[in-house]
Amino acid sequence: MAKKNVPYDQKYYDPEVECMPREELEKLQLERLKDELVWAYENSAYYKRTWDAAGIDPHIETLDDLVKFPFINKQTERDTQGVGSFFGELCCVPEDDVVFMATSSGSTGVPTMSPFSQHDFDEFMKAESRLFWQTGMRPNDRYLHGMNFALYVGGPCVIGAQELGALGIWVGAVPSDRLLWAMKHYQPTQFWSSPSYAWLLGQKAIEKGYDPKKDFANLRTIIISGEPGGSIPTTRKAIEDIWGASVYDFFGLSDIYGACAGMCEYKDGLHIIEDQILVEIVDPATGLRVPDCEKGEIVYTTLTKRSRPMIRFRSGDIGWVNREKCQCGRTMTRIYISGRKDEMFIVSAVNVFPSDIEYVVRQDSGLSGEYRIRVYDEKFTTKYEVSVERVFGSEESYDEIAKRVENNLKTHTGVRPAKVIVFDTDKLNVSAEHKASRFIDERTSVKDAHAVVEHSKEAAAAKKEGE
Repeated sequence: MAKKNVPYDQKYYDPEVECMPREELEKLQLERLKDELVWAYENSAYYKRTWDAAGIDPHIETLDDLVKFPFINKQTERDTQGVGSFFGELCCVPEDDVVFMATSSGSTGVPTMSPFSQHDFDEFMKAESRLFWQTGMRPNDRYLHGMNFALYVGGPCVIGAQELGALGIWVGAVPSDRLLWAMKHYQPTQFWSSPSYAWLLGQKAIEKGYDPKKDFANLRTIIISGEPGGSIPTTRKAIEDIWGASVYDFFGLSDIYGACAGMCEYKDGLHIIEDQILVEIVDPATGLRVPDCEKGEIVYTTLTKRSRPMIRFRSGDIGWVNREKCQCGRTMTRIYISGRKDEMFIVSAVNVFPSDIEYVVRQDSGLSGEYRIRVYDEKFTTKYEVSVERVFGSEESYDEIAKRVENNLKTHTGVRPAKVIVFDTDKLNVSAEHKASRFIDERTSVKDAHAVVEHSKEAAAAKKEGE
């Protein structure tokens, strides 16, 4: 893929696409969707079999015709992976045509492979270049890539920075000492990491005697992704206050691209690469579409991906969309993600997401910003407790902090936690290099429900095998 020469002072990387009138954009989407559906039907064993069984004709007339097609999800990927070929029944090209593969983390099941043909990879890099330009990156920037390269789909995103002409510094997921050394010696202007690690790295820098705002003065932009914190204003502000840099949230998923949506300078939602990906919001229970600006599960359909088209992929993310033109002038739909469907919990009929709790914790100046959530059953009801850390050097009593946090959580979420536990700084032990896990789900009802589902699947498979 050749470098695209764009004038430094040009606001949009690809203005013809990014600012395309809605009517023209939808015509482009329909044209590409028609091709994608036929391609999937003719080249994927899975899509042909399931659509034939459902009596679905892949030839459509309108974008709304997409609702006739069945959903797929992570389990679909796992069930078809390795069946018939290395990449499985969802794949539409021979292995010889695949030039890159990534995998999911496997944190919620068997890791799933994500194949890319050369065409797919080039489209991927176009998306990255556009999103980087959107944050203000230009050819004279030094971009330090602090994301994992080990089979992680976000690894190659650095190439998108190089395609627009920036200097790519391929550091990757290294210990904080090594990363701080690189930042000090190479003085990058842009840096990409996870929200938790960007915050933790700032704390580590201060502990080692650095003044992040002075010692890394060239750093003006931090891109964060991989966790929901980037779209939480208090989390962004906490990171910005440490580094003195502007923070932008990016979103991606291994099933499609390393980053397929990102913030513009107004930071009101994330512009998705809508000329390549169609977005729907559906009711998590019924699967029916919900109106724009109403919350539901986010569903993605690829429009240009050839190696493995994803048709109506239920992501498990809960959020909403805004298709109105942004203040920045872009017409690309903005997505807003509030959390994961499998991490939402209900207390006294109120839906609570970890991001709701993070919002409260990160705006409290008496807390370090770290937290852990424990959800459990007690007397047939769901309870939750939150552990936090008081800021370094604080002499405020644990009881006073706990009471304040309880009240703030009640005000923001609508339900009071069963308990708030306060630790000293660095005693909670949730910080991790590059990604943190702060959600503990001990609900027996959820585990029992999962067990019933798995038992039903095993029983159905045994019955089919017996037949």
